Amino acid sequence: QDSTVTCTAEVLYHLGNENIAPSVKFTIEGELKNTAEADNIFYNRIKSLEEELVAENIPDSHGNVSPEMEPIRLLAWVASGYIIWQNSTENTKFQLAQIKHVKQVKRSDEYLEFDYLILLHEMVSQEIIPWQMTVLWHPQHGVQVAQDSRQPNTHRSN
Repeated sequence: QDSTVTCTAEVLYHLGNENIAPSVKFTIEGELKNTAEADNIFYNRIKSLEEELVAENIPDSHGNVSPEMEPIRLLAWVASGYIIWQNSTENTKFQLAQIKHVKQVKRSDEYLEFDYLILLHEMVSQEIIPWQMTVLWHPQHGVQVAQDSRQPNTHRSN
């Protein structure tokens, strides 16, 4: 069952210096849902793949996400949140629009690694911004954005 959790955040922008990410303080009231079982199922499924996972256009042009790609989308959503936080100003409003491409990278340790090309929609300017990010994940250690870079913009929104 889904339960509602109240989260309050205070965001402080550093005036005059857009190279510093906003400071965020937050409080959570209520219990967060335990996702350990779903996390472990996803982790074991990816670890047991014969070939590295490769996918594109999540969601597709009709807004659909297949159930097996939902965890890949959620991982991108969490990781993009970090990128949005690091690159936001008072005058921006970023949203994850789409995963253009994702490729799993083989590793010798226990982490899963995914190389994403995502599209961020900047709601104020209506710009669609391609962003590359390398994401590490392990059910016990959470999500890390190992590397990210804004890509040259070849997409224009209508």
